[in-house]
Amino acid sequence: MRRTIFYIIGIALLMAGCYKTTNLAVPTAGPNSILTETYPLSNPSRKVMDGIYSVSAGNDVFGDQVVIKWSRKKMSVFCSDGHYFVFDVGQLDSVIMLQGYWRYCYNDNTGAATAYIAREQGGTDIVNANPHPGTIIIKGGYGSSGNEINNPLQFNYLRPISPALLSKKFSILAHRSGGRTSDHLPVSENSLAMINFTEGLGSTGIEIDVQLTSDGIPVLYHDADLNIRLTQKGPLSGPIKDFTYTQLFYLVRLIHGEHLPTLRDALIFTVDSTLITDVYLDMKEKVPTMSAVVPIQKEMLQRAKDKGRDLHIYIGLPSTDAINDFMNQPDYKNIPSLCELTTDDVQNLNSMVWAPRFTLGTQNDLVAQMHSQGRLAWTWTLDNEDWIREYLNDGHFDGILTNYPFVVGYYHYIREN
Repeated sequence: MRRTIFYIIGIALLMAGCYKTTNLAVPTAGPNSILTETYPLSNPSRKVMDGIYSVSAGNDVFGDQVVIKWSRKKMSVFCSDGHYFVFDVGQLDSVIMLQGYWRYCYNDNTGAATAYIAREQGGTDIVNANPHPGTIIIKGGYGSSGNEINNPLQFNYLRPISPALLSKKFSILAHRSGGRTSDHLPVSENSLAMINFTEGLGSTGIEIDVQLTSDGIPVLYHDADLNIRLTQKGPLSGPIKDFTYTQLFYLVRLIHGEHLPTLRDALIFTVDSTLITDVYLDMKEKVPTMSAVVPIQKEMLQRAKDKGRDLHIYIGLPSTDAINDFMNQPDYKNIPSLCELTTDDVQNLNSMVWAPRFTLGTQNDLVAQMHSQGRLAWTWTLDNEDWIREYLNDGHFDGILTNYPFVVGYYHYIREN
């Protein structure tokens, strides 16, 4: 066994020179950051900034209105057409400083952005955590490429996000732990880095893909096989189930250089280091996996409870094979689950969430049936702006799974109720 481990380590060291990181160039200020001498905002101050803003400079690119919404540690700006901003924010003597970047989700367009809020234009209200600010004017600029700032930008506070809307829990669930590698995000799908990244995109929940290694360890990975779409070129190819976790750890890197995380490590990070409230475990294997996953789910739910976290972890049931495996678990009706099949299956399994694919329509009658039974209804995977708007305005789902959480965020938070 020891010889095998040394052999694997030796190959890993040889391969280290072959690994290359593929990054979208997200602009950063580096040592020249305007935030160097600032202090972080308090949580109450951050809440003051949340709201609907008009755009009086930059509206030719970013639209006439935006939504500003704080996550755990970033301030995000959601635009109407797939543009978004992610800012780091600091305060200095009642002046609020913002530094970050903008991105357009449907291609690689991105650039730096900086801004400030003067004392008399909302800075004092924000620092004092005044819940009813009179004025907030965010002035600054954005660049069309790299770190250059060459275009004016201005957001003007219009109103808070509707309290009636915020009083209803709605889950914005990000696909593949936060977004797809194919969308050129700076971190890999189904990685700890993506879980850490996704809240800045507006996600309140995540969907993660679960497969078993040959030694029975659940790991996060979407595709049926190791491939250069999701991983850097290396010595292994074939299904995850053909390799031990040790082999995968030492010989495989995701496209941006991360390790494949175990399910347990991913959930520990989610519990300990994020404010994510919902986790949807998409069970990819057609072979029995529940006996390896259910104990981890139970352990992590208890960990969240011990830390006072409002976190729900649902085992996804996408097929009859998965349902049969699930029903072999003791007391399965009390295991938190999500069923993608019929409402009858949901009731028979006592699943807490019904999750039909969006192509079946809003199905308001069946959603109402689920609500009458105290269950939730989510739909997946919804990316088109028009459909997102339709499902939010005409449907009654409690959550949407998407590759573009910032688009769902805009159309969700812009509503009045």
